[in-house]
Amino acid sequence: MISENSDVISDDYWIWDTWPLRYRDGSIAKINGWQVVFSLTASKDLVPGARHNEATIRYFYSRNGHDWQEGGTALDDPLGHHQWAGSAMYDRSEDQIYHFYTPTSAEPEFRQRLALAKGATLETGPHGVEVVGEQEHILIGKADGELYQTLEQSRDQGIVYAFRDPWYFQHPETGEDMVVFEGNTPTEGENPDDPQSYNGNVGVARATNDGLTEWELLPPNLEAIEVNQQLERPHYVFQNGKWYLFVLSHEFTFAPGLQGPDALYGFVSDSLYGDYEPLNGSGLVIANPEEASFQGYSWLAMPQGNDALVESFENFRGLDDTSRGEISLDEVGYLPPEEQKELFGGTLAPSLKLQLNGTETRVVNELNDGHFLPSGGSNGRGK
Repeated sequence: MISENSDVISDDYWIWDTWPLRYRDGSIAKINGWQVVFSLTASKDLVPGARHNEATIRYFYSRNGHDWQEGGTALDDPLGHHQWAGSAMYDRSEDQIYHFYTPTSAEPEFRQRLALAKGATLETGPHGVEVVGEQEHILIGKADGELYQTLEQSRDQGIVYAFRDPWYFQHPETGEDMVVFEGNTPTEGENPDDPQSYNGNVGVARATNDGLTEWELLPPNLEAIEVNQQLERPHYVFQNGKWYLFVLSHEFTFAPGLQGPDALYGFVSDSLYGDYEPLNGSGLVIANPEEASFQGYSWLAMPQGNDALVESFENFRGLDDTSRGEISLDEVGYLPPEEQKELFGGTLAPSLKLQLNGTETRVVNELNDGHFLPSGGSNGRGK
């Protein structure tokens, strides 16, 4: 269980999906003694459920990787009504940040595309960090209707739609610049009761120029047709020649007749398009305790020596004891606004040390809230 005395890193903003600034090889960047993370944020004046339509990417900086100080907005004049999750890479030779993100249209449409902001760098000093420099924003991907379902193709299926969460990585064998992202495969599902409507996939795209401004869509490398609608925030940890692919999913996005918790799920393969074997037999890597099944979400695994470090954010808890009695997650919005805010964490949860051993994983340690350890001897790839 997550302690009720959590570190709150912002008094003004809700914090949820978070990612570190990394070097091109995938290791966590430390620049002049500073680490930087980026988070989806929204004003605490909003009830938690309204935050998605007002999401802004902000940055935080720290000397020790867990006492975070608030910076400011990370993107200057970004694309989209608001922005959803992505990843950020710092190129040392160019002294610039490549920030991948999801520009999204306003509610209720939530049309999603993949974008890159490049040109910014970090200005560091004894007391803090500032993201500076003019940024160029480039669309690098949109759903094509063949490999990746469009918003229009998804409408009759009546479930959440996805083309988002670009996660940058450098191909460990070829050195190619790539991203994985969350998508959906076009299927013939006609309504939410049709298993064919559940068509989540892990999408792949490859840069075709050195400036990373031109990209081509490749086929997905993992599909969950008739299993699950969402394979959120896909990302890799490369360890001992293995490709560890991690995704998130919700209990409500499983196809009819299937069950699974809000959790971090994982698969392992020998290559990008190899056979992916579910970790731990079922794919389940980290889930919340049954008595607080929604206390955390949006787990992100990062290389840490021969293992992985996993961070997440505090979501909802206390749903068994509200002014309306025990309620489901869907009923939170019926509570008074202040009570909704009390139930929502909206800050970083304790980080976890995850042991990777072939097809098996095990949580071996709990660290500080929002603790991003340097990648250690992994060099970003467990080597």
